[in-house]
Amino acid sequence: MAQRETPRLPSPAATMEYLTDAWQRSILFLDVMRQRAAQYEVHAAEAVPNVLDYKAELVVDGRELARPVNYLLTRIVPPDGVAIDPRKRPFVVVDPRAGHGPGIGGFKADSEIGVAMKAGHAAYFIGFLPDPMPGQTILDVAAAEAVFLEAVIARHPEAEGKPCVVGNCQAGWAVMILAALRPELFGPIIIAGTPLSYWAGVRGQNPMRYSGGLLGGSWLTALGGDLGAGIFDGAALVQNFEAQNPANTLWTKQYNLWSKIDTEPERYLEFEKWWGGHVTLNAEEMQWIVDELFVGNHLAAGEIRTSDGTAVDLRSIRSPIVVFCSKGDNITPPQQALDWVLDLYDSVDDIRAWGQTIVYTVHEQVGHLGIFVSGGVARKEHDEFASNIDLIDVLPPGLYEAVLTPKGEAADNPDLVAGEWLMRCEARTLDDIRALGANDLADERKFAAAARMSEINLALYRTFAQPAVRALASPPMAEAARRMHPLRLSYEMFGAGNPWMAWVATEAERVRGRRHAANADNPLVAAQALASRAIVEGLDAWRVAAERLSEQTFHALYGAPTVQAALGIDTASAERPRKAAKSRLHEALVERRVGELRADMTRGGLREALVRALLWVGMERNAVDERGFAAITRLRDAHPASRQMSLSDFKALVREQFLMLLLDEEAALAAIPGLMPQSIDDRRTAVAALQGVIAASGAPGEAQAGRLRRVAALFGLAPELVPAREAS
Repeated sequence: MAQRETPRLPSPAATMEYLTDAWQRSILFLDVMRQRAAQYEVHAAEAVPNVLDYKAELVVDGRELARPVNYLLTRIVPPDGVAIDPRKRPFVVVDPRAGHGPGIGGFKADSEIGVAMKAGHAAYFIGFLPDPMPGQTILDVAAAEAVFLEAVIARHPEAEGKPCVVGNCQAGWAVMILAALRPELFGPIIIAGTPLSYWAGVRGQNPMRYSGGLLGGSWLTALGGDLGAGIFDGAALVQNFEAQNPANTLWTKQYNLWSKIDTEPERYLEFEKWWGGHVTLNAEEMQWIVDELFVGNHLAAGEIRTSDGTAVDLRSIRSPIVVFCSKGDNITPPQQALDWVLDLYDSVDDIRAWGQTIVYTVHEQVGHLGIFVSGGVARKEHDEFASNIDLIDVLPPGLYEAVLTPKGEAADNPDLVAGEWLMRCEARTLDDIRALGANDLADERKFAAAARMSEINLALYRTFAQPAVRALASPPMAEAARRMHPLRLSYEMFGAGNPWMAWVATEAERVRGRRHAANADNPLVAAQALASRAIVEGLDAWRVAAERLSEQTFHALYGAPTVQAALGIDTASAERPRKAAKSRLHEALVERRVGELRADMTRGGLREALVRALLWVGMERNAVDERGFAAITRLRDAHPASRQMSLSDFKALVREQFLMLLLDEEAALAAIPGLMPQSIDDRRTAVAALQGVIAASGAPGEAQAGRLRRVAALFGLAPELVPAREAS
């Protein structure tokens, strides 16, 4: 049996070395805190504070609109050496207003903005000022963003396609609301880390979704807005985020800086500039967000209405929707990012009937902020979205998962791969989303009960307490309370206003001149790391216990039959408490469209026949590979006449032919010979082009080769005309 190694005791020299190192690190740590406070004060004093890494030019000021808001549309000035192609659609990045200031989407060169410009797209940024305009609402912000998109579209008349809009975190649901109301303004939509289905999750995980029910609903939000004299402090939202990981908040972040004081300050200060840029919201804005989304969860069910009574139905969105989420995201886990699809649709056929294209990708480990700020994520996922945005735009209706593999694994035609990763959109079903984890019917009833409890408590607060709170809260008192918020004090206490910090800068300079770090093999350095791990494990254990208790309390309280009965929850129904309503008008329109598609099967020419055949052959693979679309693009570029068809017209053609095949595959194929030109050379050229596109994604299997031979026969060509490589 192996003997356990006895811990090595430090020598007097090693002890002195470590103590000197620890003292020096502490002085340098305090100096970084001083710099952090000074940076905080300078940033807060800026007229338009943001953390963009790029120069930006103001295009539209939301404060000058008919319904003024504190949002701004800016154009990102491309850095030297970056060429923008006027034919490519612009990208518009919208940052979340969730307590922090704007700029995280362009925080560094490897960012959503950076990869868009690298791919040749003009980039725009929608940010905001720290304080809201009086009386502005969430729907006012949506109206302003519609004006912003109209301005972007007008500035790019040569672009093939409407703007691609990227919504980060809470900006994602705002973008989706606008896209449902004004679908004509949008190209593809990318929502990153966006909670569209806030109730969703998995038992034992995602504890943040229980907080609304455990606090009795949104009455505390109303109280916070009233105590703020009509202003809700975004620092409270940031504090909620920090509470999700107490080990990092209370220890790891500071320890990491202190233990790596010679290398870590620049990265730390860069991030803290954004993290400490707290903003405010109107109380009405925050109340709307909590009632409609976080507790009520009304968006996915189509229960939100505008002031004129228009329903916000996400099924009205006509643009492809790209959902980017991560299993490592404890703020917006995959279930909250994707389960809205289950609320809206009964099946993939239902998605297709609404003409929607939904693409999702699930990262295995990156955290919530990493979705926006990680250079690795930007160079992979966001880079691939930017490089293949036109492919995403022309995908046939349905549900897909974007699967990324290293370019080196693309043995066939790697020259057709735009970046370092090959993107393949594989067809999925609703069961694939359910497999990620979802609530059962009993869970849905519990959250519905919590939402009902919230409505009751909010009504009671507004009736009995709100008048008194509003009478006592004055703007000066509210401002003083915001200044005293613990997160703000954590910055200001190290600032110039603290006389105890006066000596730190001088002492830190002296320490740098005689800096001596302890050797890595010093026993006390190892003991330090061991102590840190113990602290982290203890805080994590506390977090896990608290999360488990909160989950058990929620389920016990809102799962009690008497509570559900008292709150009017129908426990006998087999239907989920929230489900988007069916539309008789939509069903009638689908029936009419089916008739039009049947009539159009025999209409058209070689172009329709070729696209129909290409889709039919490609359906055998059950996936769309970026190399195939790149081959189509090269064919289009090589034949000037084909460029007369715009990307939007090509998209419409692809969707029409795809739906014909879904409707009646054999009838659609049988109609192909009637669409053929007389020239045998034209037919042969068309089949050769089709074979080239299919082969771009790799040699077809036997089933797909059989389809190619049948297509050759439909085109009036002998099957043996199919080259051996493709037909083997």
